[in-house]
Amino acid sequence: MASLGFYEQQLLGLGVVCVLALTLDRYVSNSAEQQQSKAHAEDRLEGGKTGSSALATLTRKYLLVYAIVMAADWLQGPYVYSLYRDQYEFPERLVAVLFVTGFVSAGFAAPLVGVWADQHGRRKLCLVFCITYTLACVCILVPYIPLLLLGRVLGGVSTSILFSAFESWLVSSASSSTLPSGDLSTIMGRATLINGIVATGAGVVSNQLVGWTGNFAAPFIASGVLLVFGWVVIRSTWGENYGGGGGVASGDMFQIKRMGQAWSIVRNDPLLMVLGLTQTCFEGSMYLFVFLWVPALQEAALPASLPLPLGYIFSAFMVSMMLGSLFYTALVASHQRRLLRGTKGIDSALALHAKLSSLVCAVSALALATCVASADEHVRFWAFCAFEACVGMYYPVQGTLRGTLISNEHRATLSSLFRVPLNIFVVVSLLTGVSSARQAVLTASALMLGFSSLMTGVVIVDKADEVAAAHIDRI
Repeated sequence: MASLGFYEQQLLGLGVVCVLALTLDRYVSNSAEQQQSKAHAEDRLEGGKTGSSALATLTRKYLLVYAIVMAADWLQGPYVYSLYRDQYEFPERLVAVLFVTGFVSAGFAAPLVGVWADQHGRRKLCLVFCITYTLACVCILVPYIPLLLLGRVLGGVSTSILFSAFESWLVSSASSSTLPSGDLSTIMGRATLINGIVATGAGVVSNQLVGWTGNFAAPFIASGVLLVFGWVVIRSTWGENYGGGGGVASGDMFQIKRMGQAWSIVRNDPLLMVLGLTQTCFEGSMYLFVFLWVPALQEAALPASLPLPLGYIFSAFMVSMMLGSLFYTALVASHQRRLLRGTKGIDSALALHAKLSSLVCAVSALALATCVASADEHVRFWAFCAFEACVGMYYPVQGTLRGTLISNEHRATLSSLFRVPLNIFVVVSLLTGVSSARQAVLTASALMLGFSSLMTGVVIVDKADEVAAAHIDRI
């Protein structure tokens, strides 16, 4: 241990904790699955195929693809900033412009991606994602500004697809298989866990690739290879599903009317407004974190500790995300066991997830505020680890809330519509949030997360039990 640096020690320690947590989670999950299979044996029968089999099949199909595409995405994570700033030697302002280009393209593409996914098929858009993201990886290999800008545009479009079409395909497939909401929560929790595992591995692999080649572009080449493989797997294993009017030709390519209908649904529903607010605040802060964590640690680091082992630090963040995911699955499993026992006075699934959403935003706000208040490198590192643990909880929590509160007809459209203010927030922050304004951006993110936590508590938590059934029927 003495030969290891600080970050390597922290990664090792977090890894040991995560392995122990995984072992405990597997033991508890096996026990819970046995109880559930007994309680729902008759309800899960459809067309001669048990619900347990349907769940296993859907889980296998989705998680394999999800692991591949997220590994491809995470391989790029540790070295995007360093490739632009250190290898290509671009000024930080130009680096910010490149990041902004990606978010602007994502902002413009988000509502269109959702409409096209609902209208023309979620599987088809997922295949498009593999193509556009591979092209983005190719563009980033050439230090020529127009190509790099094109790569950022393609990356922004790809990100919009990644965070709308894949989840929409899963939710729609689960609905078609008549799987209960508890099973959907289980798949989403496992997806976040798998995400953490592949991200941790991606951080180590990217660090090794850079070490072997001496080139920050090496992880992007590996990412492109994975995306090609993902395209093959999606094409061979996934079936197609649609939203409202799916498969019907339309003369309105940009679907302005459909987007207007989706906005009307959100505007008239306070619960959906708060969902959109939470997505803007949390995911906006998360994307800013991608740009800010490297310089935030570098400015706090002692000269003797530079250069920082970014791949290992990234892996530590990803292990923290896994621990957050495991905490979520443990809470949900405990809640489901209490439901099966008929325990009185416990929250509905909607109320539970609303409370978790509020908690995640509150802890995230505290973590970012800690980073602003402290200039100590190690304190900032652990604050960032806490933030990543919240990321591990956020995705299954928010995905379950969207799956419960948003109808299948407009699911991808609404999910993408929420990304418009998100990308505006990120773009404005990045254009001002470099150098001396970095602390101000982190402060603003912490304040917005605190506000989102409060609004979730006021609007969703307090009303969840009394409005959940009526709300679901209405949409």
